[in-house]
Amino acid sequence: MDFPIRLTESQAGPLHVQLYNEYRTAILTGRLAPGQRVPSTRHLATQLALSRTTVTRTYDDLIAEGYLESSRGSGTFVCRELPDEKTNADKRHGGVPPQAAPVPRLSSYAARLAESIEPATPPLPSRVIDFYSWRPGFDALPMELWARLLARHARTAKVPALDYDPGWLGCESLRVAIASYLGRSRAVQCTPDQILITAGSQQAFTLIVRILINAGEAAAMEEPGYFRIRQVLMTEGARILPVPVDDSGVRVDLLDALPAKPKLIYVTPSHQYPTGAVLPLNRRLELVSWARENEVFIIEDDYDSEYRYAGRPFPSLQGLDQHGTVIYTGTFSKVLFPALRIGYVVAPPALVPALMRAKRMADRQGPTVEHTALAEFVSEGHLERHLRRTRVLYDERRRTLVEALSREFGCNVDIRGENAGIHILAHFNLPYSDDEILERAAAAGVTIASARASYFSTSSKGKFMIGYAGLTPPLIEEGVRRLASALRVSSAEPKARSADV
Repeated sequence: MDFPIRLTESQAGPLHVQLYNEYRTAILTGRLAPGQRVPSTRHLATQLALSRTTVTRTYDDLIAEGYLESSRGSGTFVCRELPDEKTNADKRHGGVPPQAAPVPRLSSYAARLAESIEPATPPLPSRVIDFYSWRPGFDALPMELWARLLARHARTAKVPALDYDPGWLGCESLRVAIASYLGRSRAVQCTPDQILITAGSQQAFTLIVRILINAGEAAAMEEPGYFRIRQVLMTEGARILPVPVDDSGVRVDLLDALPAKPKLIYVTPSHQYPTGAVLPLNRRLELVSWARENEVFIIEDDYDSEYRYAGRPFPSLQGLDQHGTVIYTGTFSKVLFPALRIGYVVAPPALVPALMRAKRMADRQGPTVEHTALAEFVSEGHLERHLRRTRVLYDERRRTLVEALSREFGCNVDIRGENAGIHILAHFNLPYSDDEILERAAAAGVTIASARASYFSTSSKGKFMIGYAGLTPPLIEEGVRRLASALRVSSAEPKARSADV
């Protein structure tokens, strides 16, 4: 049965009438969907301890009235067009007028969620050219290799891999692989016991904020800055202190002028979100020194540091930290794919126990088979080979986007952050509001992301994040042409200035 059926000997009416009413109500209220198969008369009679004659009579009545239909050799199904489709709401509820649902009394946390979390958006039609910034190139993924690794670990998994994880940090082989990889690629100094595996970077931020910030306490972040961390801080009741960003990243020289001393500061030094600025070495050293002197923790979000196309890479803040002030976070969502839902925290030893307990409270553990497969993917060098290939691929897509924007928009666009990451920030100088730009773009079959969610106090007018990693050069060219046509910009304008930061 697909829904609970209540029959009583003492209830008024024979059993076949009761069964008829249960089925009719389930169909009209949607518990049984149009086209859904229902049990055979023999099977239902056995389940309900009824005679088959009773069930057959009920089905015959429902078929006669157009609620069910029978197909010889296939079974019995709910009709796709019901006879009561146009009846009023009273009949849909079995003749009982619907009652207004009581208004739930939610917590203050739920109210903050409603203020900070945007509603879900439906999937985009396939014809839309999607320039949203946080998607990697799915066409470049080594899915055959990944499928083989998953299959191998699923076939050979022993009982410990299928049982509850007795440890609280996450899969040990994955932590070992991450520690080795980060040491080679980002100069991160850590042991596997400092690494906590999380369900993506969003969970990592939430756990860190929960163990460090009480409601009403201050936390600093870049202005503009990553809107997801702002949502975390808001929902946890933190007082947010914005710190301005310039072409070289967060203004460390302004930290002493904050109206309150923060308990933590969140930064994206390798590719500032959303401007794309890269924090130079002198500011990195100043920031780490300021945090140590003021006993402030730094959350270093290194979300797409693997992609840099010009200039020398800078070491992570964590690699410069000698006093346990930097909490390093990373994710595989950008280098592999978001649905993997695997991120990690590299924590100072003093914070590891609290983070372990917070993770234990959030969820018991991650999927062990996927974690062990990823551990092999990283430790055997597949990740670094994938990164070498995608750097070349994304560089071509980046250059295509910048050239197309410059050609189509001329001096009406200022391009920033093009030398790292997988998105650029485009500042359009156009006679339209941001909403008008989004609406015109959508009408032309193009989506771009307004950067206004990343701005706390300063103006974001005309600023849009445009991602390129997930689009081929021909699609990028076509998308920019559609966008320029929708915004009625002449290609005869002089070329745009490209601001490298």
